[in-house]
Amino acid sequence: MRKIFLICGIFICSQILGQKIEVLNFATFHMQYTPDANKVEFDQYDKKNKVETYEIAKKLAKFKPTVILVEVVPNKNEVLQNDYQNFLKSKDYKTKFGGEIALIAYEIGKIAGVKKIYGIDEQETAAYNYNIGNELKNQVDSLTSKYYLKSVIAKFKELEKKSTLEKLKFYNTSEGLDIFFNANADILTYNSTQGNFEGADEASKFYRRNLRIFSNINQIPLTKNDRVFIIMGASHTAFINDFMKRSPKYELMDVSKYLK
Repeated sequence: MRKIFLICGIFICSQILGQKIEVLNFATFHMQYTPDANKVEFDQYDKKNKVETYEIAKKLAKFKPTVILVEVVPNKNEVLQNDYQNFLKSKDYKTKFGGEIALIAYEIGKIAGVKKIYGIDEQETAAYNYNIGNELKNQVDSLTSKYYLKSVIAKFKELEKKSTLEKLKFYNTSEGLDIFFNANADILTYNSTQGNFEGADEASKFYRRNLRIFSNINQIPLTKNDRVFIIMGASHTAFINDFMKRSPKYELMDVSKYLK
């Protein structure tokens, strides 16, 4: 009898774990005002930029999502949904949410016929001292983070010369996502005084925020038949990718396949 229950348990688990929800987790820069320390210069009202982002939206819409998740806090979901529905009804409607939400997420939704859009951001724990490496005195290692971030800045200055599509192609590579992951969190662990954890404690705040974002995703009512498109700032995408790679619930799709 125990053997029968064991076999049934394995069968049921394999059936549940085999029904993963497909996710296209897309990294972007913020296309409107952002308080982030590092930002890309981008005019969301520029005609050329609108054309470029619409072409990107058409490529990503080929994923055929049924649900879209964006970087908005969940308590604004009603406003978000109403804004999206008004966008769908009238081409002359001026959206309340701009940037990548209006330029890419809404356009994908319109092309693919998506009815559901949700915010998954978390702001209660968003504040952390990213600049601690420049403020902390008598550090054990004051050079590693300094030179790493200098190399990252140089990398992104080169990237500025490229088109929006080329920028976003890089953002969604494993190299790009590792940079965002490292530059926004892990590099802070090198900033500490002897026997203390000043930088690591600040980085942990950013980890906590992203874990909460992932928890928000897990609270969205999804079925095995849903196809989920997520668009967030690249550092959040990097964390969510990492969480989803180990998830029994989600299956990450290859973004590069859709950006060709």
